[in-house]
Amino acid sequence: MLKTLAAGLLLLVTSIPALALEPARGPVLLRVSGAITDTNTTAGVAEFDRAMLLALAQRDTLTKTPWYDDASTFSGPLVRALLEAVGAEGRTLRVIALNDYQAEVPVRDVLDYEVILAMSRDGKTLSVREHGPLFIIYPFDEHPALMNENILSRSVWQIKEIVVE
Repeated sequence: MLKTLAAGLLLLVTSIPALALEPARGPVLLRVSGAITDTNTTAGVAEFDRAMLLALAQRDTLTKTPWYDDASTFSGPLVRALLEAVGAEGRTLRVIALNDYQAEVPVRDVLDYEVILAMSRDGKTLSVREHGPLFIIYPFDEHPALMNENILSRSVWQIKEIVVE
């Protein structure tokens, strides 16, 4: 009987996903799912609050965009740092906005360029009204060839979720 109970407990314990990230303590700004190895929920999803996103490697990007009249300084975590934090194993990111707009971002983009999840613009937190809480920003001024329709369509704002595929 003890062997049966022990085997049952072992099966139960090994079927629970390993939680490698600390749980979010504040409101969740971003959910990351799909081909990832490190999560913080029993559903196999990584949830990030503001503090967790700010703890990732950060970058400021001064650039012009079609969405603002002047060049702006966008600040936020590098997307590649986010992918490292969740142990991403895919080649594509399906980025989903609050209004369910979706775009596919090749992982190669975030490895080749300093792509960020902007959380602020010119020192002010991005509200939903101002394209927040998270906005993919490419370094357009550093790499002018990125200013094209294909890349602009990947610059999703009001991000709520990223699915690694």
